[in-house]
Amino acid sequence: MLSRRLLRVKVVQMAYAHHQKGEVSIQQTENELFHSIAKSHEMYHSFLLLLLELKNFAENRIELRKQKKRPSEEDLNPNMRFVENAFMMQLAENESLLAYNSAKGTPWTEQPETIKALFNIVTESELFQEYMQTDAGDYDADKRFIAKLLEKVIAPFENLYTYFEEQSVYWNDEVEFVISMAVKTIKGFAEENGAQEALLPEFKDDEDRDFVQRLCRKTLVNQKDNMGLIQKFTKNWDFDRVAYLDVVIMQVAIAEIVEFKNIPINVSLNEYIEIAKFYSTNKSGVFINGVLDKITEHLIEEKVINKPGKAN
Repeated sequence: MLSRRLLRVKVVQMAYAHHQKGEVSIQQTENELFHSIAKSHEMYHSFLLLLLELKNFAENRIELRKQKKRPSEEDLNPNMRFVENAFMMQLAENESLLAYNSAKGTPWTEQPETIKALFNIVTESELFQEYMQTDAGDYDADKRFIAKLLEKVIAPFENLYTYFEEQSVYWNDEVEFVISMAVKTIKGFAEENGAQEALLPEFKDDEDRDFVQRLCRKTLVNQKDNMGLIQKFTKNWDFDRVAYLDVVIMQVAIAEIVEFKNIPINVSLNEYIEIAKFYSTNKSGVFINGVLDKITEHLIEEKVINKPGKAN
């Protein structure tokens, strides 16, 4: 499920934590890495279950209004457009999601105030109000609405970020990405697949699982040698003042460049430069680019690496 970039980010995070903790085995860090990936997959399911929780909330509210002592015409004949959304009804029957919910449960049953607050935001949104005035019967329109609702209305709800941060340290900085994966899932649903529509797996394939495992292990095993390379090619810098995260990012980058013969050098360089820009300092991208460029030239000259993708 996770993109290669997020898998790389997770290895950087684990390598950073590994060196900070000190007396931690490589196996322990590797186990922590896979636990972190599993937590991201859990968050992905949480967003899909959140949609169903909003549907359930709407249905319960409709029933309660019908039970008033003096229900209004609107109470007795409510607008069912949202609760009868064709995509939502398909999602509610999805076998994979039901199996997940049966095995692990939904986190939202213990968050009634969060659901209520979010439902109010949803129903007050222009997107929702316009949708409620449309005619039923268009599956693709229903699906597009839910995807847009998640992306444009639900995603900006700050209480969700607070909730996820409280639940797991592994969910920091991942919410937006996981939402994009949930949106991708919604857009990929097909009406004819019914309850058998597949959800995203934890890993896209065995190759991705092998990639993240090897990358983590090679980063930690070769940490001393890669540190020596970094120090050698930052001799004109005050090494003690280099951001430690930048050093870790470069260690992971070197491990990938050396270990994975099928990944072009420029692909690896660009990935870690982008990671540095996002997670480290404003100048980290340029700094890491310069250092890694020198290191790769050295590794090519020493015949440590021999593969395409190195810019002249």
